[in-house]
Amino acid sequence: MRVINLASTLSNISEHWSPKIAGELNGQHVRLAKLKGEFVWHHHGNEDELFLVLRGTLRLKTREEGRETEYRVAPGEFIIVPRGVEHCPIADDEVHVLLFEPASTLNTGNIENERTVRELGSV
Repeated sequence: MRVINLASTLSNISEHWSPKIAGELNGQHVRLAKLKGEFVWHHHGNEDELFLVLRGTLRLKTREEGRETEYRVAPGEFIIVPRGVEHCPIADDEVHVLLFEPASTLNTGNIENERTVRELGSV
């Protein structure tokens, strides 16, 4: 067992959109990441995904049944993206997040491109 200080651990992360594993439990990862700019539209066919905002404001666009919606998630708030919902995270300024999702979750979901991180490092 170990105690994780979120602010201290995030200070060791320099890359944007490259989640790091901070902990594991019951087949789930607790991941930390810094976000900046717009990510890619994607969905996760089999996994729900939790975004807990620690710093900054995350804009999360979703597309469901032909309708686009945008959510704003402030520090201390979280949002759960249900499996199958197409979404695009956007960080106008740097955003720090804690992600809670199954260990099998690929950061770009159904899309594979230069932002896909197959091997997550630990912090």
